[in-house]
This record gives sequence, C-alpha cells and structure tokens, in this order.
Amino acid sequence: EISLGLVGSEMCIRDSLLVAQTKAAEWQLVWSDEFNSSKLDYSKWNVSVDAFGGGNQELQLYTDRLKNVRVENGKLVIESHRDNPDIQGTQRQFSSGKIRTKHRGDWSYAKIEIRAKLPIGIGIWPAIWMLPTDEKYGPWAASGEIDIVELNGSRPSELLGTLHYGGKWPRNRSSGSKTKLAKGTFADRFHTFGIEWSKGKIRWMLDGESWQIQKKWTTEGGLVPAPFDQRFHLLLNIAVGGRLVGAPSKETTFPVQMKVDWIRVYQRR
Repeated sequence: EISLGLVGSEMCIRDSLLVAQTKAAEWQLVWSDEFNSSKLDYSKWNVSVDAFGGGNQELQLYTDRLKNVRVENGKLVIESHRDNPDIQGTQRQFSSGKIRTKHRGDWSYAKIEIRAKLPIGIGIWPAIWMLPTDEKYGPWAASGEIDIVELNGSRPSELLGTLHYGGKWPRNRSSGSKTKLAKGTFADRFHTFGIEWSKGKIRWMLDGESWQIQKKWTTEGGLVPAPFDQRFHLLLNIAVGGRLVGAPSKETTFPVQMKVDWIRVYQRR
C-alpha cells in the first residue's frame, strides 16, 4: 500500500510539472529589463519630470535626479523624499520618481510580471500600471487604464488591482478587487506581481497564484473588447499623497523606496 501511494504521489507531481511546463511553453519572452547595468536603460524607459499631481491631488514633484530614479546593485530604485524640491520654478514638499515605457515598450494581449518590493507608510502610494499608447477610444478613461499593482501605504499588507474605462472623465468607471497577505507586509520582501491579459479577459497574479479575473468593461468609444484591445505601456511610480491615500503624517518616514528586481513581458506563441 505504501508503494502504491508513493507511485500515486509521484504521478501527481509529474502531471503537475507537465501542466506547468505546457503553460510556460505557451508564452514567449518579448521584452524584459533585469536592471543588471549600472544605469537606467533609456532605450526602454522615459523618466517623468512634472508636478501635475497626476490629477489625483498628489503632493510630489517627479524628477529625473538619481536620488529619485536610479539602478543600483541589480535593482531599479524609485525613491521618494521629503526634501522641498525646486525645479523649473516649481517647489513642492516631496520629490519622487516615475518612469514609463511609452514608445519603447507597448503591447496588447500579454503576460507581464514584475518582481518588486513596495514602500509603505501613511500617504505613500506605489503603483505599477498601464496606460494606452494611442488613446484610440478617447481621453481618459475612455481608452482604459490597467492597474496591475496599487498599494495604500497605510494598509501595507493589502494589494489593489483595478480597471478604469467607460467615458471621458467625469463619465469614467472602474472595477477591481483586493487581496491580502496572510502575514507580513509588501515591504518585507520581494513579490512577483503580474497580469495575464487576453481578449476579453484580464487575470491578476501574485507570486504565481491567480487572485482576480475581470471580463466585464465598456467604453463609449467602441465595442467590447475595447478599450482593452489596443497597445498599452508600463508605468512605475511612487505618489506621495493623493485621493487614495491622503497626505503623509509626521510619523511617515522618508525616504521610501520601491525596488524592482526585474520586469518580463511575454506574448503567446
């Protein structure tokens, strides 16, 4: 009986491995950044410099200074400071970093994985997300937005995943859910965040496990699967303050960092 049980267990393990290998074989790597060089690869990334607040009443000034965006020790580092930056005639209390792949990495229907450690704290809002490159269906949010990762720093173990769509603001709509770590926070160690995006379906993944699937959305600019049938690009940033998280408190410790080990984009063979 013990021998039969072991045989059965071995068969289950073998079958699971075959399923995993088959799924992996469906995807082909089409773009990646392992952050193994000494500086940011500008053939893949653009660095934002602005103080617009993202339309969300955010408090940071995004800069291209190395203190805010850099590569070190094999990791991308996006770092926020309470340092009263004064750039191009604009002064704010906080500085931070924001990078994007627009016109350097644009995809539709892809699997995207990001290995990262996220910052926490009251008023801290890290995000890994996607915007449409061409806005075929109209201004935000008619052409869509995909939020792969958002974190309210005052809820450090809770992850948000959201779609934005519908019409031009203020006729925009959104839908999404959240998941929570069984223990610890997203600042304790690196996790692998991702989506699997196919026609009419977007699946959110955390450390290889599916935690949300969305299949229903609309846009005033076209018929489903629009707007999520066009090419999108990646953005990574830490916002300070804003509607989702509120302002930092006196207890919020700066600087805070988002560290990214690697980013990989796959498409079906």
